[in-house]
Amino acid sequence: MQHLVRACYVGAAGYSYAKSAEDVAQEHGIDQVARLASNENPHPPSPAAIEAASRALRAVNRYPDVRASPLIEALHRHHGDYQFVTGAGMDGVIETVIRTLIEPGETVVVSTPTFSFYGLATATYGARVVKVPRREDFSVDIATFIEASRGAKLAFLCSPNNPTGNSVPPDTVEEILEEMDGVLFLDNAYIEFSDIDYRPLMRRHENLILGRTMSKVFALAGLRVGYAFVPAWLEPFYNRAATPFALNSVSLAAAIGALADHDLVREACNHVRLWRDRFLEEIPFRTFPSDANFVMIDVSPHTGDEAMERLAAGGVLVRSCTSFPGLDNHYIRVSIGENWENERFLEVIRDL
Repeated sequence: MQHLVRACYVGAAGYSYAKSAEDVAQEHGIDQVARLASNENPHPPSPAAIEAASRALRAVNRYPDVRASPLIEALHRHHGDYQFVTGAGMDGVIETVIRTLIEPGETVVVSTPTFSFYGLATATYGARVVKVPRREDFSVDIATFIEASRGAKLAFLCSPNNPTGNSVPPDTVEEILEEMDGVLFLDNAYIEFSDIDYRPLMRRHENLILGRTMSKVFALAGLRVGYAFVPAWLEPFYNRAATPFALNSVSLAAAIGALADHDLVREACNHVRLWRDRFLEEIPFRTFPSDANFVMIDVSPHTGDEAMERLAAGGVLVRSCTSFPGLDNHYIRVSIGENWENERFLEVIRDL
């Protein structure tokens, strides 16, 4: 019955996942593995988030609010008077935006190398992906990106970018918005770790979406909560296209609790900045400046896969970047972890 499977899933790779810490521990006989492959917050969520989630468990026999209205209200308190939509993680928001705007055969533009899910989700809806390579320093080739976006309904740009870590200046984003024909989805999954604020652009442009997640700085990766700032005209159509009850009651409650804990967010960002600076100073390979909670490293003459395996043997799990479209095979990405994880990583990569 395999002939029934859609062509985009036959003979093509899906999303590439990092190895699990459990597999690495078993393979190398290690008791404790430093988990630095998935850009997670290494610290637990806010106590307010845990308490709210625990209370919500008592009512999971009932469906949650279909539009996640309590979370939308919390986002208004946190960010101000913007239009918001939600989804099951950033991935859910991305997929729903594509579902809302894109017909089969239409074009979606993606700046590469970057998060592979933009292209995977686009292919799912039968659309064509146009990849626009970044420059050698991983900055965006503005003219080429704008030209590729002419006539396209949707384009994806990640800032800070995964896996390179660099950001696109707001004035560059504004130049793109003024020249392109369709909507720009600006993925801001790591924005809290930077000093950049793209929100003012929402006041001036009706073709901008700012994607956000609760998985990183808010430490709710396991609960899959995503949201986005959207122009007012898009909100009702997004909600028609969205999967009903995409966010469960526990996730909603935890996200509301986490948004109120400003101290925890500040501590998490300070931790990342401290270790990000140390990584840039102490890693004995070429390392790229980052505005995110990870850094990308050129491990030449090793390949990314070789370096990943050697580091795993030393009890450190990192991400090989060989699966990122448009990136050579000699890069790895390492997340900022707990203090002991970061120290172990620095020890092991010196041996590499």
